[in-house]
Amino acid sequence: MNEITLGDVTIARVEEMHGPVGMTPEQFFPGWSETDWRENRDWLVPDHLGGEDDIVQVAFQTWALRSEGRTILVDTGIGNDKTRPAVGAWDHLSLGYLRNLADAGIKPEDVDLVINTHLHVDHIGWNTRLVDGRWVPTFPNATYLMPRLDFEHFNPAKNPNIAGGVNENAFEDSIEPVHAAGQVRLWEDEYVVDGNLRLVAAPGHTPGSSVLMLASGNDKALFAADLMHTPLQVAHPDHHSCFCEDPATAQASRRDLLGWASDNTALVLPAHFSGRTALEVGRHGDAFEIKGWGPFPAY
Repeated sequence: MNEITLGDVTIARVEEMHGPVGMTPEQFFPGWSETDWRENRDWLVPDHLGGEDDIVQVAFQTWALRSEGRTILVDTGIGNDKTRPAVGAWDHLSLGYLRNLADAGIKPEDVDLVINTHLHVDHIGWNTRLVDGRWVPTFPNATYLMPRLDFEHFNPAKNPNIAGGVNENAFEDSIEPVHAAGQVRLWEDEYVVDGNLRLVAAPGHTPGSSVLMLASGNDKALFAADLMHTPLQVAHPDHHSCFCEDPATAQASRRDLLGWASDNTALVLPAHFSGRTALEVGRHGDAFEIKGWGPFPAY
């Protein structure tokens, strides 16, 4: 089952790809004790950690929502045909993402809203596709919601440090073409999507990082984006990934939002968890614990 219903909202998981990310835990999560990984290895393997090589396992996926008559995509993965010199495994991909989207009953022209929770390269790739040598919006009828702070931060014209980094070329091929088409809406702090959904700022991973909160009927959910990259961060929320640009602020956002999820019995749906991908959390001392896994099957 790759689709569930919470309140009046249906949620489908659409995979782009999953597997090893090419980094050990020590590389992905600097400063983390090797003991923590070793003591939890029995349940992290194989969904979140390689059984033989200890390489971190992740997923790249989109949450496809239907709410109040609209089709909404939350994050759009890495994309095909993109030039990604900083990450060889993402360079000029040719993946069946649009076929997977079609299997979920969604054609590109059906999409009303695309939410980029933040503008890292692996969350914006399918914003556009290559047609006759030009990057064009993949979803021609959609409004693309982007955090204003990230839109400015990742624009190489305003931040020359982007050149040579993991986001090299991404603004030009995955953001600017959509903006030039007049389909981008920038927002700050909080944005009400509809009666079931609202975006809230969750800075730290990037300046404009955000999460999507669902409250519909008696159900609540947190589309947590890159608030966490491993379920081990539930019990260790003070640890961060190497991709967090402001670790202290990311830690504060993670604690605040895990607290909200715990207090509201909200299903947490991170962007990159492999395996069953969704989980329920509860408070445990000064941190949190996994109370159970959501209904999506393991990859």
